[in-house]
Amino acid sequence: MQLYDLDAIATRTINSLAGTSGAIDFLAIWVSAIGVPVLVLAVAGQWWRGSDRPHNRHVLVATGLSFLLGLAINQIILLLVHRIRPYDAGITHLLIDRSADPSFPSDHATATFAIAAAFFLHGIWRVGFGFLAAAALVTLSRVYVGTHYVSDVLGGALTGVIATLIVRSAFREDTRVDRWVTGIL
Repeated sequence: MQLYDLDAIATRTINSLAGTSGAIDFLAIWVSAIGVPVLVLAVAGQWWRGSDRPHNRHVLVATGLSFLLGLAINQIILLLVHRIRPYDAGITHLLIDRSADPSFPSDHATATFAIAAAFFLHGIWRVGFGFLAAAALVTLSRVYVGTHYVSDVLGGALTGVIATLIVRSAFREDTRVDRWVTGIL
């Protein structure tokens, strides 16, 4: 059995529940559609929160940079990898509109895992676990609704984490640039 076969089996297994429950279908479609915007708002809403505002704001800026860098890396990958969507390969039953771009990697997974990873790498564990749970739910929903293979969301998650590691090493806390950016508002 090849790796693609395992990927197709895992994807088909998760997607096989699609269409069996209207309530679960509705929830998966809803999470898939608004999960990323809700997480972005949850991050932005923390700008004025916390007793250590400079550190908190540094983490939030690093989170935004990780999010954007991850999506930029995905655009480069998309130039090199042209993977067809699982619904076009007959693997999944699609519950949402077709996507115009290739399947690998998942932008939803990249964005949500970049957010979670940024909080973890900056030692904000409790919030990080909340974002990790949300990221897992969003990425699972993308496979459930039939738009991604399991490996697409795993690849996207990896891209998000790599972007976060790059930002963590390049955007240091308490530098002149950091103090300027986090001093806004």
